[in-house]
Amino acid sequence: MENQQFNEAEEILSAEELEQRKEEMLRFYTESLPYLEAQYKYEKLLTDIDHERFKRAQYNMQYAMMMQAAQSEQSSPETPAEQEEIQPKERKLKKG
Repeated sequence: MENQQFNEAEEILSAEELEQRKEEMLRFYTESLPYLEAQYKYEKLLTDIDHERFKRAQYNMQYAMMMQAAQSEQSSPETPAEQEEIQPKERKLKKG
């Protein structure tokens, strides 16, 4: 219903009124540009900050995984003889 009223009002405008409306719209958008540019810069900076935080968190996780792998290598025996000492010996059943 509102759309029909808007369309009817638009049809009633004269050529001069239509030109005046276009000029008002152009002025509104032109005056709004500095605010939109400021908002764009703000949002862009926030995105850049989030991206850098994500990269830092990724690096921290990779570093932690490398350190964990290095610690597990240090704690595990390096020679086969040491590995045999840790593993329980196989028990054999007596034949009787």
